[in-house]
Amino acid sequence: MRAAVHGVLISVLLLLIPGFALAQSNEACLACHSEPTLTKHQKGQEIQLYVDKDLLKRSVHQSLNCVDCHRGFNPAQIPHAKKIQPVQCQTCHDVGTYEKSVHGQVFGASGCSNCHGTHNILAPGNPESRVNRGHLDSTCGKCHEDERDRYSSSKHGAAMATGSKGAPSCADCHGAHAIVPVSDPESVLYKTKEPAVCLKCHLDNAQVRQQVGMSAGFIAGYEESVHGVALAKGDIKAPTCSDCHGAHDMAIGSNPKSRVSKFKVPDTCGKCHSDIVAVYFESVHGKALKAGNDEAPNCTDCHGEHQIFSPSDPRSRVSGRNVSARVCAVCHNSVTLTQKYGLASQRFASFEDSYHGLASKEGSVQVANCASCHGFHGIKSSSDPTSTIYKANLPTTCGKCHQGANENFTKGDVHLVIAQASQPVLYWIKLFYIILIVMVVGGMLAHNLLDFIRKSKLRFAIRHGLVEAEHFGPAQYLRMSRGERIQHVTLAASFITLVITGFMLKFPDAWWVAPIRQLNEKIFAVRGLVHRIAGVVLIGVSLYHVYYVLFAARGKKLIRDLLPQLRDLSELWNAVKYYLGLSKSRPQFGRFTYIEKAEYWALIWGVIVMGGTGIILWFNSYFIGKFTLLGWNVAQAIHYYEAWLATLAILVWHFYFVIFNPNVYPLNTACVTGMLTEEEMADEHPRELEEIRSQQMEEGMVGGDENLFSTS
Repeated sequence: MRAAVHGVLISVLLLLIPGFALAQSNEACLACHSEPTLTKHQKGQEIQLYVDKDLLKRSVHQSLNCVDCHRGFNPAQIPHAKKIQPVQCQTCHDVGTYEKSVHGQVFGASGCSNCHGTHNILAPGNPESRVNRGHLDSTCGKCHEDERDRYSSSKHGAAMATGSKGAPSCADCHGAHAIVPVSDPESVLYKTKEPAVCLKCHLDNAQVRQQVGMSAGFIAGYEESVHGVALAKGDIKAPTCSDCHGAHDMAIGSNPKSRVSKFKVPDTCGKCHSDIVAVYFESVHGKALKAGNDEAPNCTDCHGEHQIFSPSDPRSRVSGRNVSARVCAVCHNSVTLTQKYGLASQRFASFEDSYHGLASKEGSVQVANCASCHGFHGIKSSSDPTSTIYKANLPTTCGKCHQGANENFTKGDVHLVIAQASQPVLYWIKLFYIILIVMVVGGMLAHNLLDFIRKSKLRFAIRHGLVEAEHFGPAQYLRMSRGERIQHVTLAASFITLVITGFMLKFPDAWWVAPIRQLNEKIFAVRGLVHRIAGVVLIGVSLYHVYYVLFAARGKKLIRDLLPQLRDLSELWNAVKYYLGLSKSRPQFGRFTYIEKAEYWALIWGVIVMGGTGIILWFNSYFIGKFTLLGWNVAQAIHYYEAWLATLAILVWHFYFVIFNPNVYPLNTACVTGMLTEEEMADEHPRELEEIRSQQMEEGMVGGDENLFSTS
């Protein structure tokens, strides 16, 4: 009734005041449309046609007149016709992108009001606006109820609800007006484009990264992962962010409902890798995870999270060169975990000290690693008959690399820890060599120290005129023939090469190995080959030496002069007394001293032992099959400790007497020239010098022009 009265009054005013009708002011329209009782019925719904004056004043369109938007009626006819033209937002706004969107195709041009409202349109920056980012979930949720509910319970929705800066709204991911289905290649959330949307916040926004607590490198790792690379190439089957983390229901990993929570990861990965996950759940790791053990490894614990590479990629954590140290050792080298679950301790340490572990550490990609024996996803206990490391299955497992592997391959510990209880044979070999090395090398050091002090004192006294120096002639004496020098240099070169390449294997991270490794990334690939070649050369020159001392005249005399004699013991005693100052007479050594004889026969012994054990180690498959794994380990232990004994003996004993000995420093050049001066002969081999002089006198050579004399 009230509206009708207002209508009559407006009609009268329009007839009496034509200017008023032409203006069509907002006040004229609001005379009717400010009444809440004004309604219409459409498709069974009652629609309010009134306008809240207060909201209209706050609208972004407050400067417009009603007729700027509402057209298609006779302003002189009040009330106007019930059906007028729909509001056309495109009159002022470019709605081209909206019209092409999924919303525009469904609702057409009239759809703007579904999101923005009608007369109460507020700027998006206004906290009360329906399209303010803080309210978009409610606005979009009018149509997308399920998505709204999942979003509200997600980490993104919770962050938005608490006003967290950087929290994503619907429009931040889907866009505003140009929204198209995610299956459309034009969509900003199309499979291949989705990572860029997520990284826009999680990588490019430092504030978001700080809130999430992940480094830029970790987040960006997806782009170079096997998944990211495949997606970048257009493979829409490759997983993207939402495939693992979820879309509207995204939750952090610590949330038990999250797709990437500890216990949900296998199911998430299983969407693509179902066969592998099925095998995993049959393993000791999978069964432990199913039982609720949160310390059991899942997929990401081994493969990584974002930065997942192919196992053939050297960067991958599960590549052949990395899997043992970077994956298995994390748990199996942990004292806490091994004690907590009763796992065998020192498993990784024993592997690392083995040939397999050392070769793997030095960069070999062909040598066996943990997965080579235990398997990858289907790892089972050694007591399980279906396990690859079940005792009856070991010949097959070992046979993958060692052709012809038999039952003897199982007779001995694979994860070798030398202890008296578990490995008595190896324990006593190790103890014997340690005692021997300490005693022998320690005795050498003490002997050489006394020798150095005594000779240095004599040199000091001569230099300061406290002792009259002897005068020697220019004569030189043959110490080593050309053939002997060739034997010596070949032996020395092969021995030094063996020492370097052998200890490079045992200590690949040592300070002196680093510069060698930096020479070439493939240096360790040829290390084993060089070591074996040097071993063959050493054995070859040793066999030639046997021929030399058996059949060559000079060689026969050489071996006779090197045979131990009782005189050697008396010379040793005289030398000790001289070094200790108990005697003023220097030892009168002949062609070979007890020092050189001990060194020569130790060398013979060392070549036999090192050569024999080296061949056993070289042809491991054959000799393990013959001697068992324990027998091969015995050869390995002897080879290793004998190498230490030989190396230290050469460094402490031989190098001292041919380099650091005060009588010859800085080098005894006989190994190069083959000759010794008369002074060197008098210092080191005085008895031999006297014997040569006596022989010369008998032959009438004294005083002649000859200056080269043979010690033979």
